[in-house]
Amino acid sequence: MSHQATAIAHSNIALIKYWGKRDEARMLPMNGSLSLTLDAFYTRTRVRFFPELGEDHVRLDGRALEGEAARKVSRFLDRVRALKGHEWRAEVDSYNQVPTGAGLASSASAFAALAGAASRAIGLELSPRELSILARKGSGSACRSIFAGFALWQAGTDDQSSYARPVPASNLDDLVMLVVVVNAGHKGLSSREGMRRTVATSPFYPAWVEHAERDLERMRIAVLEGDFTRIGTLAESSAMRMHATMLSAAPPFCYWEAGSLLAMNLVRQLRDEGHECYFTMDAGPNVKIIAREATLPRLRAALGEHFGEEALITARPGPGLRIEDAEAPECR
Repeated sequence: MSHQATAIAHSNIALIKYWGKRDEARMLPMNGSLSLTLDAFYTRTRVRFFPELGEDHVRLDGRALEGEAARKVSRFLDRVRALKGHEWRAEVDSYNQVPTGAGLASSASAFAALAGAASRAIGLELSPRELSILARKGSGSACRSIFAGFALWQAGTDDQSSYARPVPASNLDDLVMLVVVVNAGHKGLSSREGMRRTVATSPFYPAWVEHAERDLERMRIAVLEGDFTRIGTLAESSAMRMHATMLSAAPPFCYWEAGSLLAMNLVRQLRDEGHECYFTMDAGPNVKIIAREATLPRLRAALGEHFGEEALITARPGPGLRIEDAEAPECR
């Protein structure tokens, strides 16, 4: 007999970035961050626990995961099993509506969905805060994908104080994010390895942490007050500072491609012309543009001349974690 649940979680894009850990084992960040969950990118994951199964089986988009990727999922499931006190092994089927490893937060949606489905399937009833803490242990940014819209991940001081929480927004119902897919392929250097190198070698890194914590509070207030200009300015500055730490690492590295620079320059030109928009970038070449609905047609027209319509994805504030098709064991 199996015990199963399916969960859907959406990717989030950080406006104030998280870059670097002070405790890798517990996934505790150097600084807090604030993100926007998006409706366009998500992961749907089904977890089925079988008391008689000998080992975990993990499939992503219909293909069996092997090696370290599969072991990472099993280690996460070990945390869920420990919470319940069961040794049951699982079959995991996960489908990504977001390119994996391309800097579009696929790990955030993946581990948020896995946390929701696995915990419910094994019979745990976790609060949103508890789910956020659990998801964080798979991928740091996954703790923010538990929540709809804007979410703030407080760095905390230990395992139980590092989690995300929702941030209410004012007058931002027309906010959109246009994603420019410069390259949907897997990036050469993972975020995790990039963070390690930056923390260990960048002389700019201490200043990054100091500015990030200060800007986090400014962004929280800007979201509360619905100050779109302040949100965009802070988000663009946070992204540029984060990438500056990478350029100053030893050896230096950069996720940007020629198309990344083109998109950023186009955003600046449009802003100079009176079309208010701002860009942000994560650990990948793809550019995310923050704008309002009224600006979207002009934005798509300008970017479409260079990238094509198929490379432009419009996203809006998305929902939090949803759990469905649950058939869990009775708690004993």
